[in-house]
Amino acid sequence: MKQGPLSGLKVVEFGAIGPVPFCAMMLADMGADVVQLARPRAQLDPNDVMLRGRRIVPLDLKDQQDRETALELVARADILLEGNRPGVMESLGLGPDVCLGRNPRLVYGRMTGWGQEGPLASKAGHDINYISLTGALDAIGNAGGAPVPPLNLVGDYGGGAMFLAFGVLCAQFEARDSGQGQVVDAAMVDGSAMLMSLFCRMYAQGRWTDRRGANMLDGGAPWYTTYQTSDGRYVAVGALEEPFWQELLERLDIAPDTLPSRTDRSGWDTIRNVLAQCFLRKTRDEWAALFSDSDACVSPVLGLREATNHAHVASRGSFIELGGVTQPAPAPRFSRTPAGARPAAFGPDAAAAVFESWGVQRPSSDKRVQGA
Repeated sequence: MKQGPLSGLKVVEFGAIGPVPFCAMMLADMGADVVQLARPRAQLDPNDVMLRGRRIVPLDLKDQQDRETALELVARADILLEGNRPGVMESLGLGPDVCLGRNPRLVYGRMTGWGQEGPLASKAGHDINYISLTGALDAIGNAGGAPVPPLNLVGDYGGGAMFLAFGVLCAQFEARDSGQGQVVDAAMVDGSAMLMSLFCRMYAQGRWTDRRGANMLDGGAPWYTTYQTSDGRYVAVGALEEPFWQELLERLDIAPDTLPSRTDRSGWDTIRNVLAQCFLRKTRDEWAALFSDSDACVSPVLGLREATNHAHVASRGSFIELGGVTQPAPAPRFSRTPAGARPAAFGPDAAAAVFESWGVQRPSSDKRVQGA
């Protein structure tokens, strides 16, 4: 049985931060042979969740011999991943023209915040900056309050790593027919904009406004938001459809004819106040138990530690333990070629195994990656 649907795929990952390691982890989970080229003597933690599944090879890309070794690995790879600012890889002699010259079938995946071109291409930025220019950040937060950063899930991971993974696999699929590789320009600003597709449609239909916390899916609707419970915790309510809404009211013992119509936005505050007072009558876990067999779409808001122990999450094995660290399991799942999480492989033996299996001559200089 193959270990993952990407078994046999060879990936060279140039060490980076944020979305590139996450993308590489996803590919490794799915069975790809991902080799990360790390800075010599870098202090890396072998139990780092974002490093799982990789074999680490220390190379000094400013050294001519090591740069040649990197190019030999690239010549045997299917996919290359890098996350530097535009021009950095070219300055190292490892840009697309050089690498595709060595390996015409190579898919050269480039991850940046602003993209390879445009007025901001050379500027620094972080997740919060990329999503601020696409309308995503402005849409998140309470009415009358400031925009709330959604961790770094939208720019770095949703709009970055996952679009990079999608892009390089699309290009790899095409390369297997054409025999020609290409450059994939994955920008977090582009991916974040793509994630706003639904809201662009709703805006065009007059069903979405620029008033934060006043819309159907931004916490503005009283049936799609969170409510505090008697113990100071919260439940999440997502009773969007009418049958779910009616079941919610029934479980809360609220007569529907005592509330304003859901279609009248002027009555949303009244509905919200009624539900808020109702949820304050019980603890979070009491409400969770009451709604456990319901389609009213009510669930407890769990912290990360609690989430790993939730009955449903635990039954699916959504979290695993690897190297003593609890972490998310690979996703999605495959019936015939299951994915699997593996710890990162460090040290001279791991590097030697890469050179042997990839058919590359080992550099003579002594360079090491240190495990924390």
